[in-house]
Amino acid sequence: MPTYLYEILSGKGDKAEPTGETFEIVQMMKDAPLTKHPETGKPCRRAIVAPAIAGKWSPTKEKSTLSNKNLERLGFTKYERKGKGYMERVAGKAGPKSISAED
Repeated sequence: MPTYLYEILSGKGDKAEPTGETFEIVQMMKDAPLTKHPETGKPCRRAIVAPAIAGKWSPTKEKSTLSNKNLERLGFTKYERKGKGYMERVAGKAGPKSISAED
């Protein structure tokens, strides 16, 4: 179900203006838009906003791009901290298997 953004309105009828206050609510697409805030009863309207779609620069895409498997495929080496002053290689074949502050 999509999450919709609503604007709180001040005034009545056609002269109602948005106050800048908003809230989000999860509704089924077939549900009618709200005309009043469900808790306060203030008049409101559904705001028109761009949909959040996983595109080229989305967090979902970034996660797969920076995955260990993809980094290794592209020839990178990645180290992760495994303890204080100790790093282990988790992707790639170049470089030492581990790096320690004691080395």
